[in-house]
Amino acid sequence: VQLQASGGGLVQAGGSLTLTCQADRSIDNINFMAWYRRAAGAGRELVASITQSGGTNYADSVVGRFTIFKDNAKKILYLRMNSLKAEDTAVYYCNDAYQASVEYWGLGTLVTVSS
Repeated sequence: VQLQASGGGLVQAGGSLTLTCQADRSIDNINFMAWYRRAAGAGRELVASITQSGGTNYADSVVGRFTIFKDNAKKILYLRMNSLKAEDTAVYYCNDAYQASVEYWGLGTLVTVSS
């Protein structure tokens, strides 16, 4: 599945952004989808995930601030980010489990949080 992340930008600390990940085909039957991020000089980390049935999981650093959800009809995965902090600055990627396991990544979308 081809996944295109968008919605990044420059935001002040405390602000909000919603990232979107548009798929080129149905995501109904994808068991695991997630948002990842890579900050400058750091490795890629899992931020939030969602299962086929809608179960979610979050990195400790974003619990209570980020929400992952999807719209199967529109073939879109979302990441709502509230109360953004400077340390959330990173390139954000969406992916499914298989493509992440074989290190196949799209371009991502840059989120910059100014303090």
